Amino acid sequence: MSTAADLDAADPLASYAREFCPGDDLVAYLDGNSLGRPLARTVDSMRHLVEREWGDRLIRGWDELWLARAEELGDRIGAACLGAAAGQTVVGDSTTVMIYKLLRASVAMRPGRTELAILGDEFPTDRFIVEKVAADHGLTVRWVSAPHDGGITPELVAEHVSERAAAALFSGVAYRSAWWADMPAVTGVVQSHGALMIWDCSHAVGSVPLELDAWGVDMAVGCSYKYLNGGPGAPAWAYVAARHQEQVVNPIPGWLGAREPFAMTRGYEPAMGIRRLVSGTPPIVGMVPLADMLSLIERAGIGAIREKSVALTSFAIELIDELIPDARLASPRDAARRGSHITVDHPNSARAVQTLWGDGVIPDFRHPSGVRIGLSPLSTTFVEVERGVRSLAAALA
Repeated sequence: MSTAADLDAADPLASYAREFCPGDDLVAYLDGNSLGRPLARTVDSMRHLVEREWGDRLIRGWDELWLARAEELGDRIGAACLGAAAGQTVVGDSTTVMIYKLLRASVAMRPGRTELAILGDEFPTDRFIVEKVAADHGLTVRWVSAPHDGGITPELVAEHVSERAAAALFSGVAYRSAWWADMPAVTGVVQSHGALMIWDCSHAVGSVPLELDAWGVDMAVGCSYKYLNGGPGAPAWAYVAARHQEQVVNPIPGWLGAREPFAMTRGYEPAMGIRRLVSGTPPIVGMVPLADMLSLIERAGIGAIREKSVALTSFAIELIDELIPDARLASPRDAARRGSHITVDHPNSARAVQTLWGDGVIPDFRHPSGVRIGLSPLSTTFVEVERGVRSLAAALA
């Protein structure tokens, strides 16, 4: 096995790690899949927003700069990360709200259908929203069971999705196991039954290359505070394929999603295109760190980011096999099916993570016994991974 120092020396993306703010007491940050580190440049970007865009221009900033920013930033996410042509992605709201909007729209687009499909151990927000929409519309939830170290597959979809389904909501990369689904194949099986495919790409966007247009995906959603480093509470994004946009009914109609928002007319007429998914005022302040990170992703390229992700997670797995032989890897060993984090199950996980946080080593705990190690390719070094895994081994012992 190559040494961590050798791997860092050979890493073509090594210089990017220096562009992030250092943590004062940080020994190893292994939770970039929960909250990405801030970029140093964002300090100046935020100052520019406050002093120039907001301070100098005041209300004029809306007409001059801000009204189109949700769509402009959406187009950048689409081009850099999603394989999506312009006009299909928009930034705003939270992931929870965006999932609600897409699910409600999907149910309305498939009248007479009686089921929604989702994994039984999907991320809580996804499950809660599916249950709520199902209850509101008298639908049945089809719960799909997947292996502990896996996720959704075309075979599982074929068993659980039928002509009764209005939509299926699955994660592109599973939040616990990091299983990267065969997204085009799963999409094809869902659509073969006439149902709509909604992908939650929160753990995928910015870490694995996505081709939503080429794969024929109907809709997708994701947060921007993980591998897009938008910061705590950063706005989410949603993708709706152009072919569906005129059928989408926004269940939370707001003034900026109206066709003529400043006409102040009675009655709601939706905007054309992806802007009809907008409800209220765009979160301009929260878009600043996201825009900075997108500049890095655009410069590095998602292909190179993916190559480093595979190298980081493979190196971490080698270390875990060597140093923590009594742990169970709850993530795919096949790199082609693995996102940019891994989960290790061990009975001492909860205690170990508490200890590690006090020592400046930051993974996260996933009930009941998982330590999740998130490796953000542009901010994580191989030396950092080795320090973190060695510390984890000691804390678990």
